[in-house]
Amino acid sequence: MADALQRLVGQFENDPSLLEPNQLRRRLEALDRMDAYFPDIAQSAFGTESTDADLCRQAKAICARFEAVNSGLYEAVRRDIQRGLGSDTLLRWLHAPPKEEMVTPADGMGYDYLDELISGVFQFEEPIAGHAQKEPEIVPYQPTPARHIFGLIGLAALTASDVLVDFGSGMGHVPLLVSICTQARSIGIELEANYIQRAQQCAQSLNLKNVTFLHQDAREADLSSGTVFYLYTPFTGSVLRSVLDRLRREAATRRIRICTYGPCTSVIANELWLEAVEAPEPHRIALFNSREMSAAP
Repeated sequence: MADALQRLVGQFENDPSLLEPNQLRRRLEALDRMDAYFPDIAQSAFGTESTDADLCRQAKAICARFEAVNSGLYEAVRRDIQRGLGSDTLLRWLHAPPKEEMVTPADGMGYDYLDELISGVFQFEEPIAGHAQKEPEIVPYQPTPARHIFGLIGLAALTASDVLVDFGSGMGHVPLLVSICTQARSIGIELEANYIQRAQQCAQSLNLKNVTFLHQDAREADLSSGTVFYLYTPFTGSVLRSVLDRLRREAATRRIRICTYGPCTSVIANELWLEAVEAPEPHRIALFNSREMSAAP
């Protein structure tokens, strides 16, 4: 264990490029590798001899430097967002690593360095303990991976005339990023009041004016302003059926688009009043356009 950690310490100390702000992904990977050893560092195997104690201090100092650089980066991005420059800043990060160096989970469902970046920038406070009673068909909240939110933004080609409505918005990752990276308005609808409070606090701290969070049931909320609706499988069964019926009635008044992620995609792909822009793929954002109502049964 000590020999492996010594090699890592030597590798990271001899690579000053890791302290460059734009090397976030590599720093996070280095911190993960170091973290794999720290549970044992805290045990008696370390600290009993001066060489082991020195090695432990070196490793912790490296981690502290990396975390300090990351904190400075997150704060710089926050300042850009507060000044209205967040779109260019975040989209640069999206395309920063060469494609061959991108590390993404094989099944598309996990999180990566972009989520660490967004978490560091948004600085959500921990929600207050206590959760709203949910029906069995309400799916527990899980944030959409950041790379898929950016994928949604690109796929939907949101403009200033669009209003994106996110069902089950949780702490607000999708509406917040949409409001930062596009001219569209965004609305988050969420049953958990604690999540709504945290999302509103984040929007206020980042000086975002074109995002709204509503503590409402998707079956009852006013959907009349929405042009694009997003579902990361927030509910199933009869609740999903009820919301889809509401969206179909909205589509009778205007053309709308629906973006989906997760298991609900296969259900929505069978809606005859919707047409997929391209064949839905597992673990990717899918986009559907409403058909002319005369063509739908």
